[in-house]
Amino acid sequence: MQGATNGHIKVELIDSDRNDVGSGSAKMSDSGEAAIVVEVPKARLWSAEAPELYLMLVSVYDQQGQLIEVVPQQIGFRKFEMIDKVMHLNGKRIVFKGVNRHEFNCRRGRAITKEDMLFDIRTFKQNNINAVRTSHYPNQSLWYELCDQYGIYVIDEMNLETHGSWQKMGSIEPSWVIPGDRAEWKDIVMDRAISMYERDKNHPSILIWSCGNESYGGEVIYQVSQYFRSSDPGRLVHYEGIVHDRRYHETSDMESRMYAKVVDIEAYLDDDPIKPYISCEYMHAMGNSLGGMYKYTELEQKYSMYQGGFIWDFIDQAIVRNDRYGKEYLAYGGDFGDRATDYYFCGNGIVYADRKWSPKMQEVKYLYQNVKLKADRSGVTIINENLFTNTKEYELECILYKEGNAIERYVLDLDVAPQSQQWLPLEYGAGKLSPGEYWFDASLKLKESKSWADEGHEISFGQYVFQIEEDIINGAASVGANELAPALSVVHGDVNIGVHGRNFSILFSKQVGSLVSLNYAGREMIATPVKPLFWRASTDNDRGTAMDYHAAGWYAASFGPKCVKVEIKEEEEGVSIIFDYALSISPEVKTFVGYTVYSDGSIRVRSTYHGTPGLPDLPIFALSFKMPAAYHKLEWYAMGPEENYQDRCLGQDFATLRIPLRTTYLNT
Repeated sequence: MQGATNGHIKVELIDSDRNDVGSGSAKMSDSGEAAIVVEVPKARLWSAEAPELYLMLVSVYDQQGQLIEVVPQQIGFRKFEMIDKVMHLNGKRIVFKGVNRHEFNCRRGRAITKEDMLFDIRTFKQNNINAVRTSHYPNQSLWYELCDQYGIYVIDEMNLETHGSWQKMGSIEPSWVIPGDRAEWKDIVMDRAISMYERDKNHPSILIWSCGNESYGGEVIYQVSQYFRSSDPGRLVHYEGIVHDRRYHETSDMESRMYAKVVDIEAYLDDDPIKPYISCEYMHAMGNSLGGMYKYTELEQKYSMYQGGFIWDFIDQAIVRNDRYGKEYLAYGGDFGDRATDYYFCGNGIVYADRKWSPKMQEVKYLYQNVKLKADRSGVTIINENLFTNTKEYELECILYKEGNAIERYVLDLDVAPQSQQWLPLEYGAGKLSPGEYWFDASLKLKESKSWADEGHEISFGQYVFQIEEDIINGAASVGANELAPALSVVHGDVNIGVHGRNFSILFSKQVGSLVSLNYAGREMIATPVKPLFWRASTDNDRGTAMDYHAAGWYAASFGPKCVKVEIKEEEEGVSIIFDYALSISPEVKTFVGYTVYSDGSIRVRSTYHGTPGLPDLPIFALSFKMPAAYHKLEWYAMGPEENYQDRCLGQDFATLRIPLRTTYLNT
């Protein structure tokens, strides 16, 4: 340090309670260097769950003992290592519940603000995201400080990507690779590694150095990995490109692949691997996506060497523009008159470019939960998968609903140790519940506000749905659901079948081959006949797999399902009409749609599909049910409130009307 040669340096450590926990000093050499060792016998260890930081004050004195400069630096104590081929933090197996993140602001481009970074960090914490990969360049220094403070694990990635040199339209040619084994590229690549390391090395949140992204393999990147290891043996090294070039397999301390299928990951893990596995990019969250994510998170418990992954990616990269009417919209490739372009390929986030959460976020939050709640008829099991922290900072709220109406609420304090579980019995309804459909919601909420969320923020949730039948209440005899309702009247016409009850009339057409009218109290409820549906709006990821080409036959099948048979069954509990459809895609395919009308006016709909081998993937199997446009209010008694699908619904529960209730506080 200029002016301090032959002076001395003093180091002081202060903990989060403002206690001095250690100090030391040393004389500086002629080159301005000094080595100081400060022992902290009972150091509080840093982790994302409990980001314990110490303030280190480095004071520089000249030869006369005059203070020249004081440098404050937040530091953390933690140990990250490989034990028996598994990554461990502070002695515990770690699982990365991560995202890839670009620095982006829809109005400022890459020039993001502190407020942007705080929004992102708080979004991580509120949705159980514990890790980030800085794709594909070092981020602003403030980002690492925030990851230290809030508790986020970081893969710090150097600024290297040469994807376009060696892979063109799916073709791969190793002779195109840069840097590869080319010695002329070594200095500039190594400069980027050294610059990142020297700037970021003091941040406890950084667990792994990454040698860049999608630059194939070769000797130069291997030398980068060796530089990281020699300079910093307390961290591990990541590089995905070894999957393309196994000559330098030691470049990466972990097997890291992009967008691998679950079956391929399991094949690797079942083959006695020598390295743990992470998905450095997976799920590809472009457009309406993230279906099937649970298949990946299930691997976390099945294989100790599967240690999580990083969703591609966190935020869409779109820019605010004004349309011809002066209205703002989020623009992407092609909206600027730019050609050639990748169009919407910049929109891969679980957060929109204007920093609003997408519906995909709820699935991420659920699947990344560290504390899992498994509810049943008699209580709830709390499974604390945290490595270091218990559940004292949360309270458990349990609510019993009957068909959408909250009837009982309990709030309990918890103290479940990390890596353990506890079952809490609950007796609701005084042991007596009337017939109907119930669900039991369990919700883990913050007792007090944190820097990243307000008091009452829900961190984990679970639900159990069950039925109470009449014949199991106090030994009462079974009573049919419709015995007290008036009988149905069925009219068999030449063309139509009418089913009539009190204040409703339902019409089925043998000619159209469908339900054509639902009339309740004189109001028509459907706009067009109901029909089977086998095609849906294609997503961007579908276009990437050419679904519009190979599955187009299902589009035609949706236009004209042909009714070949109508069957009517009049039974005591209701009247059933079953339509049998043939489809244009293949004479072997059959679809059946059955409607059972009950005397209270309710209808149960069942649809079945019988396929045949060799057909293209089925985009969707559903019914098109269109209501008149005049109806603008709908009560939804199903999964919600966010949009959800068969393969993306774990983050949703039954949409319910929350009403104020008298709360009972229980001690456990």
